[in-house]
Amino acid sequence: MSETPKGPRQTAGDGIRSMRSTTAFRIVNFELYAKPNIVIMTLGLTCFGLTLGYLAYMRTKYESMGYYAAVDKDGNEMFEKKKSKWD
Repeated sequence: MSETPKGPRQTAGDGIRSMRSTTAFRIVNFELYAKPNIVIMTLGLTCFGLTLGYLAYMRTKYESMGYYAAVDKDGNEMFEKKKSKWD
């Protein structure tokens, strides 16, 4: 970005980076000034997707074993084995 007599030259896509701000503001709000990194974003989305998949797998595994999500009187959720009324 080069300076012109009227102020800094703004190009398309600069967004908040083109505004004047203090160094402290830039340090605290680093995400606003960092350029997107496709590799890091892909790794993050992959890890997030794998985590959601693992949670779904564990839930279906417990449900197929005969467990269900129950809420006790304290409001805590836990998995309990399904019981017959005859037991």
